[in-house]
Amino acid sequence: MAISQKHGSLDETDRRLVELLRSDARMPAATLARILDVSRGTVANRIARLIDDKVLLGFTARLGSEADAVGVRALTMLEVRTVDMKSVVGPLKRIPEAARVYSTNGRWDLAVELNAHDLGALDRAISQIRAIRGVSHSETSILLAEL
Repeated sequence: MAISQKHGSLDETDRRLVELLRSDARMPAATLARILDVSRGTVANRIARLIDDKVLLGFTARLGSEADAVGVRALTMLEVRTVDMKSVVGPLKRIPEAARVYSTNGRWDLAVELNAHDLGALDRAISQIRAIRGVSHSETSILLAEL
C-alpha cells in the first residue's frame, strides 16, 4: 500500500487505521472495526475518505523472496542536469521496469527502483534511463538478497 505525504489532517483513528492497513492491507473491515473500536461503516467511510484525499494511494501485493527470485531488482541513482525535474521523471515513469522513482538528497538527485524479468531487460531499462535528456550520470546496483 502506498501512502502520500498528507498526514497533517489525520486524527488518531485515521493514523491507527493506516498503520493497520500497512501491516495487512487485506485485513477485513470487520476486523479493523473491532481493533479500532468503531463500526464497520466508519472504517469503510474513513478508507474511502483517505483514498479521496489521496492519503491512501493504493494497495499492493508484497512477494516473498522466492517469488521475487524470478526477476532482477536494481537501484539506479541519477544525477540530473536540469532544473525541470518533470522532464526527467515523466520519461522515467514510462519505463515499465521503473517500479518507483524517488527524489533524494546528497550526490544523487533521483533514485529509481527497477524490477526486470532478466539481465537483458535490466540492461535495456538502464540504457533507456541514460538516454533521457537531462540525465548526466547514473550508477546502478543490482539488489542480491534482502537481509
